[in-house]
Amino acid sequence: MADLTNIFNGSFYPPVETVPESPESQLCNAMRDVGIDPPSTIYMDGKIHRFKTNSKGSSGAGDKTGWYICYSDNTPAGRFGDWRAGIEVSFRADIGRKFTAAEEMAHSRRMSEAKAARDAELAKQHEVTEDVVAKIWADCTPANKDHPYLKKKSICVHGSRVTGDGRLVVPLYNQDGTLSTLQYISNDGGKLYHKGGATGGKFWSIGNAENPKTIFIAEGFATAATIHEATGSICIVAYSASNIVPVTGIMRETYGATQDIVIVADNDSSGVGMRYAEQASAKHGARIVSPPELGDANDYVANGGDLLSLLMPPKDNWLVPADDLSTQPSPIKWLIKGWIQEEALIMIHGPSGGGKTFMVLDQCLRIASGGGEWMGHKVKAGSVGYFAGEGHHGLRGRIAAWKQKHQISKLNMWVSKSGCDLNTPSGYQRVREALLSLDERPSMIVFDTLHRFLLGDENSAQDAKSMLDACAALMMEFGCTVVLVHHTGVSAETQHRARGSSAWRGALDIEISVAPGDENKPMQISQKKSKDAELTLDVYATLEKIAITGWIDEDGDQVYSAVLSPTDAPVAIKKDSKLDSHRKLFEKVWFATGTEVREEMPYISRSAFMAKLDADGWAKRTAENALKPSTTNGFVNLMEGGDVIKPFEHGWIMIDQVNASALIMMKNEK
Repeated sequence: MADLTNIFNGSFYPPVETVPESPESQLCNAMRDVGIDPPSTIYMDGKIHRFKTNSKGSSGAGDKTGWYICYSDNTPAGRFGDWRAGIEVSFRADIGRKFTAAEEMAHSRRMSEAKAARDAELAKQHEVTEDVVAKIWADCTPANKDHPYLKKKSICVHGSRVTGDGRLVVPLYNQDGTLSTLQYISNDGGKLYHKGGATGGKFWSIGNAENPKTIFIAEGFATAATIHEATGSICIVAYSASNIVPVTGIMRETYGATQDIVIVADNDSSGVGMRYAEQASAKHGARIVSPPELGDANDYVANGGDLLSLLMPPKDNWLVPADDLSTQPSPIKWLIKGWIQEEALIMIHGPSGGGKTFMVLDQCLRIASGGGEWMGHKVKAGSVGYFAGEGHHGLRGRIAAWKQKHQISKLNMWVSKSGCDLNTPSGYQRVREALLSLDERPSMIVFDTLHRFLLGDENSAQDAKSMLDACAALMMEFGCTVVLVHHTGVSAETQHRARGSSAWRGALDIEISVAPGDENKPMQISQKKSKDAELTLDVYATLEKIAITGWIDEDGDQVYSAVLSPTDAPVAIKKDSKLDSHRKLFEKVWFATGTEVREEMPYISRSAFMAKLDADGWAKRTAENALKPSTTNGFVNLMEGGDVIKPFEHGWIMIDQVNASALIMMKNEK
């Protein structure tokens, strides 16, 4: 007989079956895993059982803060915890196999029952505790300012009391004003809550709670007392960092959305205080203040800190009297006179490939090279941070050509290697840290182009605001001008305005349009908005081809780039009255025949044109001659020769951008 064991990597042995421990043992082990000493006997009878846990703060055999409730059946499971330690854990025993669907449903039902039983027991315990602490609080005597803990913390009594054994005692109230439980404070600062009392969402107010200007919230009694004594304002004792979140919610609900709430977070090395303060601030809306050094507000005062200035800093004179504002002259400061204002938000836009980057670079390089003039306007020297969304490709050649053309050897300018999302925390910090690393603060920061630095939609007012806020923060921190380079729309009517939300234009100090040139006309640079000054007259330029000295490509060919070169304004063409009448005829026919559009330009088919002329009483032969390109001084002859229309499909489209844009706008308005 053949030996087949080698085929299966040796002899076969059945797996050893493991038998799980008893559910009682598993429950005890689960308790130990979370730091609870289990009771000596476990009863899996579906009833709640309490036991002594030896947890921190326990005070004898009667101090049973541990609890469990467990069901046996076919799905041994339950819940357990420690009320004092704030522990609560769900438990399900391992029965050596997967639960069936029915057993899973039974388990879920048992968990709900266990939670309900736990909640009922806890509510009963809280109710009993409230009655007990009310009597204890009533029997306590008012504290004296010479109590060791009060003297140690250098705080006043503030309604605290003293127990028969000399411990300081302070109350925790429910939102409805009833007493929930007490906290006992020993002479050395040790704190202990009355067992069985509810603490979550409970608090105590120090100071007058009627119509407060500012509500402060702090963790401990001593911290809150110190804050009240420094400010005279109400301060809420939350008693723990985790309790700051619900207590802040209660204050917001009680005093309304406009109430000024300040969380004074402990500056602890673990960061727990600040972490919960940030949660409360994000959820309920509150300011956060924390001591600049480790410790709480009481420690800060003990170490000589000025707590009042920290919590209520002097007014920043944000609002000033108008009479004072108008007393001293404050002329506009310019980086480029009339064009680039200091400490301003500027947008420069133009169609893709229209030369706007050449123009922006020319302005930046004039500033970074030490001043002089730009298009006849005085330039102030400064440093420039140029954030290039497209990276260095193409920029190195343009800058090299410019330096060669103008014989400049040194530039006070830095260029980024790539873009980032400026309107995100990480993107903003990256830009900020890069600028802080420079030897001097920038006079101007350029983001080219906007969409390479914006996370979101340029048409969204919300996304636009997040980007504008980031720009404003940079302007404020660095005292500089921020320039956004942006695209215009593709249609004729959008060639002289930026794409996207109207929020962009509303926030700008200066808006500049760059209209591309061609063989017959130069590039036109126009101001569309200047918030603080009169609009400057348009300037014109061409792109001059430059052979960069020493730059040879991999094939041995010369490398070229271009540099902006000033030129005169184009000569105005005398208006042709006959051509003008033909333009009006096109407009009349276009609106009468349905305002068709092709390639975003007004379009009229020949048949539609003929039909309209016929309706207007034109003789058929006269109309046909007008629409023949060969007819001298005819409609089509003059309009095509004047670069107003061109043949398209079965008719003509308007190619004169000014006329086309006007017609599209009129159509949209109608």
